[in-house]
Amino acid sequence: MYDDEPIEETDLDFEIAFYEGLIRKKPDFAEALKALGDLYTKKGFTEKGLQVDEHLSQLEPANPVVLYNLACSYSLLNQTDKALRSIKRAIKCGYHDFEHIKEDKDLDNLRKDGRFTRYLLRVEKKIKEEIV
Repeated sequence: MYDDEPIEETDLDFEIAFYEGLIRKKPDFAEALKALGDLYTKKGFTEKGLQVDEHLSQLEPANPVVLYNLACSYSLLNQTDKALRSIKRAIKCGYHDFEHIKEDKDLDNLRKDGRFTRYLLRVEKKIKEEIV
């Protein structure tokens, strides 16, 4: 299957069942948890995705991608304060793909918050100054 091909609903269900089985046997299997969290989000199981992301953030508390995904889950559930805290942690831990942050639909709720907009402008400016 190619990345740009639509994922069939039954494929998602199969993959979710597969990763859930792995997690039952090994609850802290980070790579399986990452895949499962992504699948839950694709399937629309946002609450389950959040639970996985929260667990992952305990297993890998300094992983910028894990923290970014946690911010996305909080944003999808309109938990803006938690999303803001998580995105700040992600950026502090090295997540600097600001173009993706600005375009990721999962962060739409967070982008509506003025605190986030001001923070992002400030941090982008600081990082650009450090590079120059």
